[in-house]
Amino acid sequence: MKKKEITNKLKSINLDFEYIITFDSALVMLGIKKECDYIFLSCNKTDIKNFDNIVFINNNYDINNIVKIHNFNVANENILLKMYADDKNTLKLIYNYIESKDNHHYENLLNNKGYNLIAGTDEAGRGPLCGPVVAAAVILPKGYTLEGLTDSKKLTEKQREKFFEIIKKDAISYSISVIDNKKIDEINILEASRLAMNEAVNTLHIQPDFVITDAMDLHKSQSLGIIKGDAKSITIAAASVLAKVTRDHIMDEYDKIYPKYEFAKHKGYPTKRHLEIINKYGILDIYRTSYKPVRDLLERQNNENLQK
Repeated sequence: MKKKEITNKLKSINLDFEYIITFDSALVMLGIKKECDYIFLSCNKTDIKNFDNIVFINNNYDINNIVKIHNFNVANENILLKMYADDKNTLKLIYNYIESKDNHHYENLLNNKGYNLIAGTDEAGRGPLCGPVVAAAVILPKGYTLEGLTDSKKLTEKQREKFFEIIKKDAISYSISVIDNKKIDEINILEASRLAMNEAVNTLHIQPDFVITDAMDLHKSQSLGIIKGDAKSITIAAASVLAKVTRDHIMDEYDKIYPKYEFAKHKGYPTKRHLEIINKYGILDIYRTSYKPVRDLLERQNNENLQK
């Protein structure tokens, strides 16, 4: 059942006692899971009742660990962590939810360990067929907040442009590194991304005492790679915005030079339209020849030339 189905089902039941939504339904209501098979409620009655896959069970809860959603009492993550203590997969979902809700979680942990200048770094452009990979590093003031700032991929272009200017103005230090397609072909995209991030960190005018990244091992002693870090850390999110907007601006400039290739629309990513364009007009010097669609097209063109 999805969130709307759960709320509609609950509204159809007349309950004359206090109740709490728990288990998978609570996960759905909180947005931790997309759907579930049953509705589970916990109530303060001592007896157990069953009603069309709705189970009422007795439990004592701390009211501080209950949240109100659509006028329903829903068990929050603290209760769910106990309920799913033996379910590793669900625990992982809940922990990811907690971390994504508090995008100062890692910064606070590091501050408590004595690290005060924390740099976040992220890259943009690993997937495109052309253009550079861009990385940014940024150090934000301690306890810095910027409402709405999250992983750049989840933001609109207008939001990214707005945050881009604010972050540059508010940051203690920021730096951006651009690695071109030739270097990507030479050392591969993973190493090019790592190189870009390290360059961005190393060129900060104020050096950090710790670096956090979006799942990248920088081979630095005082650094930590965080899976989905751009959604869990405000500092990495800030870096992701700087990197994404900078790369988009580069592709917009390419669009002015090569208007037939429509770079402003697809930003170099292998969309259906982009593949049609390179098949029609060919490969430019800014393309990554180590990427399969580009390599295959070049090989096909070479074979055709040999047959002429």
